[in-house]
Amino acid sequence: MATTGVFSGTNLILKIQTQTLGHTTSCTLTLNNDLPEATTKDSSGFQEVIAGVMSGEISFDGLVAYDDTANAIELNDYLLARTEITCIFGTAETGDDVYTANGFLSSVETTAEMESPVSYSGSITLTGSITKSTNA
Repeated sequence: MATTGVFSGTNLILKIQTQTLGHTTSCTLTLNNDLPEATTKDSSGFQEVIAGVMSGEISFDGLVAYDDTANAIELNDYLLARTEITCIFGTAETGDDVYTANGFLSSVETTAEMESPVSYSGSITLTGSITKSTNA
């Protein structure tokens, strides 16, 4: 059954190549629409724009666990190999909308502070179309 009402961010997940990215603490989908200026002398002094190129980015943070199926080491490998990856952003709940796109990792960072859990973060620049579908 589709999620209703306000829900916990814990329910939003990020999948990379069909595997849920392990131990994430946050994930963000950013969609952009470039708006080229179309102002003319006929605009009566007001700016006008047109819809231009759309783009997207996914960013994420998490805790490193080498035994996760999709983990920080695997992300490093995708970045170093310049591998185009498939990303799915949404919940796992049947009936909820999810966004799917291909992209390239633009950054992956692993941080190890003394007496703290090892963490990772990164971002994926999406390429091509971004589609919305419903979990079956």
